[in-house]
Amino acid sequence: MKMLACKWFLSLAVAFSMALTPAFGASRIKDVASLQAGRDNQLIGYGLVVGLQGTGDSLRSSPFTDQSIRAMLQNLGISTQGGESRTRNVAAVLVTANLPPFASPGSRVDVTVGSLGDSTSLRGGTLVMTSLSGADGQIYAVAQGSVVVTGFNAQGDAATLNQGVTTSGRVPNGAIIERELPSKFKDGFNLVLQLRNPDFSTAVGMAAAINKYAAQQYGGRIAEARDSQAVLVEKPKMADLARLMADIENIVIETDVPARVVINERTGTIVIGQDVRVNEVAVSYGTLTVEVSETPTVVQPLPFSRGQTVMEPNTTINAQSDGGTVAILNGSSLRSLVAGLNNIGVKPDGIIAILQSIKTAGALQAELVLQ
Repeated sequence: MKMLACKWFLSLAVAFSMALTPAFGASRIKDVASLQAGRDNQLIGYGLVVGLQGTGDSLRSSPFTDQSIRAMLQNLGISTQGGESRTRNVAAVLVTANLPPFASPGSRVDVTVGSLGDSTSLRGGTLVMTSLSGADGQIYAVAQGSVVVTGFNAQGDAATLNQGVTTSGRVPNGAIIERELPSKFKDGFNLVLQLRNPDFSTAVGMAAAINKYAAQQYGGRIAEARDSQAVLVEKPKMADLARLMADIENIVIETDVPARVVINERTGTIVIGQDVRVNEVAVSYGTLTVEVSETPTVVQPLPFSRGQTVMEPNTTINAQSDGGTVAILNGSSLRSLVAGLNNIGVKPDGIIAILQSIKTAGALQAELVLQ
């Protein structure tokens, strides 16, 4: 009785867990789409990194660094007329950052710095106050702080060790937002949701799920799929836009993507999508190995002769063919396709060649992406 009770309890637990498990391809809207008005904005600026230990720009090779140092000192009230600086503890850098959506003045963001001159390392340096501008020329943030560099250089008299990149780094929370974006979220009359992976089926399903929610909450339809990427959501008259977006982004929808096979020939990586299908096709794969070896022989002349010692060439060529197995592939599912390829017994580079040939033969019902 105890064993029967345990089996009944186990089957009930498995059934309950399967009931709680979401269907394949089910995701929240916030995970598959982004708000068009909530995109990042790129910022850029030019600045100086000081405090380097002899790894900065050589001022003769980087004249813009010398000009920047003189301009900065003059703004600080220090005259540089008639003097020539040969220090190498300053480097000119390009500073970039992403202004997050709805950022308010006073908030901080990370910045990335990269050397413009012949500096060898930014390790230990400090970025001095640098203004960051947007595409419209307006200043939106000011950056300053210690530069964090992950790479390093080690050099001795007869050896040098380099790891990572030492001419670029980050300043965590190094920029302070000084100006907010002109547009505000609640000034809009509608929402535009953009799919990260454009697909008509997903866009139409998203609009239907939003309309189902709106029919219960507001008594009407508010969403429409414009194309494979954008879904337009109109704001109801009495709705709060922020509350509406919070409710919509948590709606669970079924996602769909085209069948795709991604191949990276450089690393030998193969990614096969779930819906990839292969029509019945016969595949034969074999490798030919050719080995050429040179074993020259020294030929000595006879004693007391006037001959010369010569080298007699001796070449051996061996050709060996491996594989040659013929297999029939019928990939009605991802598991059967992978099993069929593994049964041939080839390495990833061979599987890449086979997939390309199957695509050429018209038997691969998927998009083949080569990286």
